[in-house]
Amino acid sequence: MSEFYLDILILLDSTLRLATPLVLAALAGLYAERSGIVDIGLEGKMLGSAFAAAAAAAVTGSAWLGLLTGIGASVVLALLHGWVSIHQRGNQIVSGTAINITVAGLAPTLANHWFHLNGQTPLLDGPARFQVITWPWVETIGAVPVIGPLYAEVISGHSAITYLALFTVPLAAWVLYRTRFGLRLRAAGENPEAVDTAGISVYALRYKAMIINGVLCGIAGASLSTALGAAFVRDMSAGKGFLALAAMIFGNWKPVPTLMACLLFGFVDALQGRLQGVDLPLIGEIPFQFTIMLPYIFTVVILAGFVGRIQAPRASGIPYEKE
Repeated sequence: MSEFYLDILILLDSTLRLATPLVLAALAGLYAERSGIVDIGLEGKMLGSAFAAAAAAAVTGSAWLGLLTGIGASVVLALLHGWVSIHQRGNQIVSGTAINITVAGLAPTLANHWFHLNGQTPLLDGPARFQVITWPWVETIGAVPVIGPLYAEVISGHSAITYLALFTVPLAAWVLYRTRFGLRLRAAGENPEAVDTAGISVYALRYKAMIINGVLCGIAGASLSTALGAAFVRDMSAGKGFLALAAMIFGNWKPVPTLMACLLFGFVDALQGRLQGVDLPLIGEIPFQFTIMLPYIFTVVILAGFVGRIQAPRASGIPYEKE
């Protein structure tokens, strides 16, 4: 098997892992915006969940209890944003920004107060962290040319959260386009007056969307500190919430295109990791500061090139007042 093919497989493996929190957070934003609520607080909810999950896992020794705690923290933040946006009819951009700023300061402060590790949580290992899942017959199938390395390197060897993230995409597509709830949710984001006229509560639909939003953001944040990483560190989300928001927009508020956008961003993120320290002909070694910027530069270029071709839900960001 050629070394180039193995390098490609390793790159694809990294792409799936790095795209995991993006997929979950992007779907969280998709549910919110399909219901009519703009949510730029994805970053804050991910960071809050990452801290809550790591802290609970460190104390209890269970990654699953950490995940549940992270989801709980994220749902609370999501409902807070929902309350401001739905019942108080506040500015949704300001509310989301406030969540991002508050959590960015509160999480490391609480971590320092509880664990005295300079704003971090203790390192997680064993059952306190999500371990990779090895699929059956990896050694046997792995010996098969071409297909074997693909099975062993790309399909097998991910955490439960990565497989869960991939499962949520067809689930979201089914919910949004094949269920009564999904039809009503999309209608609430397009024409809430018509939904209200039909005797359906727009407020209830949007609160349900924010609960789903909080659950998905909670899983995304927990993956950062208990699966991809082994502890909570300050600002560990590193803009992934905004990348997820960009992927959702690039995906035109649809689950499968959003997944493709997340995988594309994950691929660029994985590529920049591989380019660090590489000495290219005629160019020399690429500065690591430039490679770190690649995912964000790519995001700006993509949105600048395609923003005129996409259409957000018509009622997104517009508070609804029942007459």
